[in-house]
Amino acid sequence: MATKLWEKNTPINAKIEAFTIGLDREMDVFLAKYDVLGSMAHIQMLEAVGLLENTELVLLLAELRQIYILAENGEFTIEDGVEDVHSQVEMLLTRKLGDIGKKIHSGRSRNDQVLVDLKLFTRAEIEKTVDAVTNLFDVLIAQSNKYKDVLLPGYTHLQVAMPSSFGLWFGAYAESLADDLQLLLSAWKITNRNPLGSAAGYGSSFPLDRQLTTDLLGFDTMNYNVVYAQMGRGKMERTVTNALAGVAATVSKLAFDACMFTSQNFGFIRLPDQFTTGSSIMPHKKNPDVFELTRAKCNKIQSVPQQINMITNNLPSGYFRDLQIIKEVFIPTFTELTNCLEMTTMMMAEVEVNTKILTDSRYDYLFSVEEVNRLTLSGMPFRDAYKQVGNNIDTGNFKPNKTIQHTHQGSIGNLFNHEICGYKDDLVLQFNFEKVNNALIKLLG
Repeated sequence: MATKLWEKNTPINAKIEAFTIGLDREMDVFLAKYDVLGSMAHIQMLEAVGLLENTELVLLLAELRQIYILAENGEFTIEDGVEDVHSQVEMLLTRKLGDIGKKIHSGRSRNDQVLVDLKLFTRAEIEKTVDAVTNLFDVLIAQSNKYKDVLLPGYTHLQVAMPSSFGLWFGAYAESLADDLQLLLSAWKITNRNPLGSAAGYGSSFPLDRQLTTDLLGFDTMNYNVVYAQMGRGKMERTVTNALAGVAATVSKLAFDACMFTSQNFGFIRLPDQFTTGSSIMPHKKNPDVFELTRAKCNKIQSVPQQINMITNNLPSGYFRDLQIIKEVFIPTFTELTNCLEMTTMMMAEVEVNTKILTDSRYDYLFSVEEVNRLTLSGMPFRDAYKQVGNNIDTGNFKPNKTIQHTHQGSIGNLFNHEICGYKDDLVLQFNFEKVNNALIKLLG
């Protein structure tokens, strides 16, 4: 049985140990390579301020690179009896380098270790999420441009309302994702601040150079106040998952539309047979299960910020073990959302559009507003035109003119997709992932 980093002379009760560790060891495997990166930056700083010899630094960095490779290849494990990733890394170093391995913890606590691990992990996962959002965005814009001239009904109150188009429908969700990136960018900026050096939340009497670790890890700035750095545990996760929930809400709404539009009562779009599932007793069924599961998963993701809020909202400043539980709801959220984005991207790229929806007479009244506007443009007061068209509908004399002319910005005939793409591209550039990745490549040597 491995000794705990904090253990003194009294062994802990086995049930207490199991309860307090919980799922920490499983969750910490996801943080392993980020724990190594944080340690690499920390020991370079320790050498710079005279708390490590250069020869010791060289040995430690070489071993940490080997541990990083293990983690990158999915081969890093936390051994039985070892409490967490921090303990495992330090134990591996001490096992290989003896007393030199015991020096890496000077000037830090597991509190600021896990803070920096989570921030480094979150940065990497946000980048993956942005890539997945961008891929779906690109498909939606491509489909919007491809089907820009194909009309479909627009609804209010689920009643036939006014003409819309597939150009508008696909493009609307693309622009929604762009707005979601705006919120994700704000979450990124809060994430990309360095808590390392705050130790247990009250700093250290060692002459730490926090700007050096900030630069080595590619952070924009540090969390300046050490108490606030610790208070950021939970706040960062809540902020980020609020942004993820925004993406999930967009995808969930799209999934709902897709389920509805593929049903026989609508018949607006069709999925390739290989993207649907069947029924055990109804041979005609082609069910949109992927969209249904996407809708459910994305709705579940929207509950994560509230779960984190309920864990943290009555805690005072300082560290509490409650915060450990956040990992269990936070870490898996990224993969679940990315999976939903990838599946939705695949489905929307292959969806087949019904190009003759409005030949059905049930949609004739879509064009009532067009007729009101035509009469108004000819000189009739709007309210009189509205009344005349209404009377024609009531008496069964309304004859739709299905030629429409929408030219203003963002309308059927002027989608403004180029501008929407520019908006998205500008947001993605502001993340500046290249700066972060270059810093980490340099850190790894």
